[in-house]
Formats: sequence, structure tokens, C-alpha cells
Amino acid sequence: MSARRKIWRRRILKLGLIAFKSGGTISCTVRDVSVDGACLEVASPIGIPDDFTLVIESDQIQRRCHVAWRRDKRIGVAFD
Repeated sequence: MSARRKIWRRRILKLGLIAFKSGGTISCTVRDVSVDGACLEVASPIGIPDDFTLVIESDQIQRRCHVAWRRDKRIGVAFD
């Protein structure tokens, strides 16, 4: 576990959607998740806003979140 992380994250590999307020979506891979946030992998981080809804259809989850960090094709989000 990262020294900066307060809560342990469970590693997963699930398809997700980044859903915008305007109705558009971008596919992503959810790499890990906790009660407070997740790590997402995207094809390109260009155009992804700071606030969006993360949808994991296989688990019937929809969570409002905001970007905590961005590195290359990975985005760390905190759930609101």
C-alpha cells in the first residue's frame, strides 16, 4: 500500500465508463478501488474533466467523483 494512501485499495480489473454531465461517456479500466476512490486507466486523458460520474455496470455502481491526480494514462479519483 502506498504511504500516501489512507485506506487500502482492492485491486480489480473491470470495465468502467466516465460519464459526463452532457451525456457523453469515455471507456476506462478500473484498476483498483476503495470506499474513498479508485485508479482508472484510459486510452487518452485528453478531454476528461475534473468532475464526472464513474459507472461500473457489472457491479451496478455509479459514483460521483473528482480527479485527485493524473499520470500518463492513469487517473486517480476520489469519490464525492
